[in-house]
Amino acid sequence: MKPVTVNALNAVVLIIAGLYGYIGVAAADGHHSPTALIPTAFGIVLIILGLFWSKAPKVVSHIVVVLTLVLLIMCAMRFVKVVDWDAKKYIFLVCTLSNAIALSVFIKSFIDARKNRAA
Repeated sequence: MKPVTVNALNAVVLIIAGLYGYIGVAAADGHHSPTALIPTAFGIVLIILGLFWSKAPKVVSHIVVVLTLVLLIMCAMRFVKVVDWDAKKYIFLVCTLSNAIALSVFIKSFIDARKNRAA
């Protein structure tokens, strides 16, 4: 798959997971946590960056990789901290896997571009 397509799919997964985490999963006191919207915000930013991918592919792709790596680390850290296997942990698992897959595709595309340039 192309990195721009993987970026869009990752962004959609993040938006859906964040919205579900905010709307569908309530805290113990019945309130919704606004921090659940962090993946949604990242997803929106990734979609906006995807719109500019063709105009400045090097700059945008590097920004997307950094944002994806930051969110991967954040989600993985939260995944480890959640003890019970409930909806919250599954949301972090989905976000972590989505970001890890996207990051691996981005790195592979960087390696392929380097090989093509050298050849």
